[in-house]
Amino acid sequence: MSILSLTFHTTESALKEWENYTQNELQLLVENLMDVEKYILSDVHTDMITEGKNTNLLLVFNDEEIRSQFLENELVNITERIEAKFADSVMIFSTFLNPLKSRF
Repeated sequence: MSILSLTFHTTESALKEWENYTQNELQLLVENLMDVEKYILSDVHTDMITEGKNTNLLLVFNDEEIRSQFLENELVNITERIEAKFADSVMIFSTFLNPLKSRF
């Protein structure tokens, strides 16, 4: 199992448009990802952020090779779509998670 965590930080000015995008376009896009075994799309609640909002997309792949292929192809497409629509109002942060032990 190989996991990719994508965090989207949205500025206050784009928040309503981002919420609409996540509920419609992003959810549909994720549902149609062929190489993703499982996913969790979440609102992130934290005391550390005082401006804007974070949304997290946790993607589970069968192995690191499939995750790497996703990064080279699909993530580039997703990033381009979001940048075209939101410019610098949404920042994307990728975190690679390599489970040592799991009960998922």
